[in-house]
Amino acid sequence: MDIREEPRGDALLVAAAGRLDSNSAPALEAVLPARAQANAKLVLDLSDVPYVSSAGLRVLLMGAKAARANGHKLVLAGLSPSVREVFDISGFTSIFAIEPDVDSALATLG
Repeated sequence: MDIREEPRGDALLVAAAGRLDSNSAPALEAVLPARAQANAKLVLDLSDVPYVSSAGLRVLLMGAKAARANGHKLVLAGLSPSVREVFDISGFTSIFAIEPDVDSALATLG
């Protein structure tokens, strides 16, 4: 998994690319919770993530919990139809703010 970070105004954009499964989840786990805790406004771009397993969902949940515990906002952007389906089935669409693209996600953060 490739993970890129980029400041966007007063927000931080974290972009992930590749499958988010048990092999790659530790790479995102090393970044996401800490960034969610440290940044009041965080966008996670998943537009280049074609697949998310239960291990990947666990890491995303850790990021959401870290953000909420600190009063921060985490918005997901760019979910592919197959990843969106996993979120719908698992009930994660009710846990996360999800926007169609990075620009929309940044706009919701104000």
